[in-house]
Amino acid sequence: MVRKKVTIKEMEDIVKQMKRDLFLMAYNSGTKGAHVGGSLSSMEILATLYAQVMNYDTANPLSDQRDRFIMSKAHCAIGLYAALKMAGFLKQEDIEAAMQKNSVLFKHPKMDIKRGIEFSGGSLGQGLSLAVGSALALRKRNNSQSQFYVLMGDGELDEGSVWEALNSVIHFNLKNITVIIDNNGLQNDGLKTDIMNIGNLQKRLEAVGFSVFEVNGHDLKQLAEVFMIHTDFPKAIIANTNKGNGISFSHNKVDWHINYVTKELYDQAIVEIG
Repeated sequence: MVRKKVTIKEMEDIVKQMKRDLFLMAYNSGTKGAHVGGSLSSMEILATLYAQVMNYDTANPLSDQRDRFIMSKAHCAIGLYAALKMAGFLKQEDIEAAMQKNSVLFKHPKMDIKRGIEFSGGSLGQGLSLAVGSALALRKRNNSQSQFYVLMGDGELDEGSVWEALNSVIHFNLKNITVIIDNNGLQNDGLKTDIMNIGNLQKRLEAVGFSVFEVNGHDLKQLAEVFMIHTDFPKAIIANTNKGNGISFSHNKVDWHINYVTKELYDQAIVEIG
């Protein structure tokens, strides 16, 4: 479903502000570094979900009818935090203090539903299993309307637990779960195809039983449209993206899976974002 119609220009401005917030958090993290690359590759996906697609109410964050977002690629927490600020769950001071002493925002998300964080994260390959269990629990409470959106990195597909969870989605016919794969082609140690080549991802997901759609994960129009499509089977979206997207020093560079942002690089990023 689409919750709210927003113009492409408005969406572009939203993404720009989210990127500014992302780089502020990365810069403030100092030499500890931050997961910039995978956060940038998912900016448009997160913006579309929180600005147009998901049903939530910041004034009533515990509503049983809310949609749930799970950041399975939990190392990209700064991307999630930027989206939660845009959505109204977080304040500017939360962003400025993120990952600092006494902050409520950590390098990996810690469950805090009132701030929009549905689940804690860290170890890869777990987010979809959390969605399966939660969706089954809601079904027992006669709620199959609340949607679950699970954002996974393509590197997570190395994990056997992911494929067990994918099979479970189909077995239990959990049509209220949408799987989104941030397919940026790079993971911490290099090219995804060099580390674990799984071949044709679309055919693999279709073989499991999903209705599969492949889109440009940076195209805001394509993203909005694909979430509107009704399917008879659970939906999987392969979002083809660029790691470190749109910033010259990080674009498609594996070194920016995690790295630290100097003052010079921060200033450069802000100029390039516009």
